[in-house]
Amino acid sequence: MALPTNAKERKDVPIYSGVLKYFPNALAAVAACSKAGNDQHNPGKPLHWDRSKSGDELDALTRHLMEAGTVDTDGIRHSAKVAWRALANLEKELERAKATEMDAVALMRAPASGASGFGADNGMLAPSVPKNHW
Repeated sequence: MALPTNAKERKDVPIYSGVLKYFPNALAAVAACSKAGNDQHNPGKPLHWDRSKSGDELDALTRHLMEAGTVDTDGIRHSAKVAWRALANLEKELERAKATEMDAVALMRAPASGASGFGADNGMLAPSVPKNHW
């Protein structure tokens, strides 16, 4: 879900008053967790999410959840790591949902098979949607 462009719809996504003001300490702990993870997995590099390093958000989340309420050996709370992994999982879910929605729109707009070169004969389902995409 991207932030809406319509002013009224944007007001229905209160990031500051509905999230930041509710959880300032928790979000600071997640930000510190993010920095510690970057320093561990990408030493000397600017803060960024290197998605190639780990893709098992739900397994990692569960491992940390089993130790919620305690501090990990690196000084970061397991609960902060749970929250980070939950956000990572949600981000990827939303990205997949958006991609699926965009694929469906592309398929709906595509001409009937054979009408303009798209279809099973050329390995494409629609413009820019490879046959093995799903």
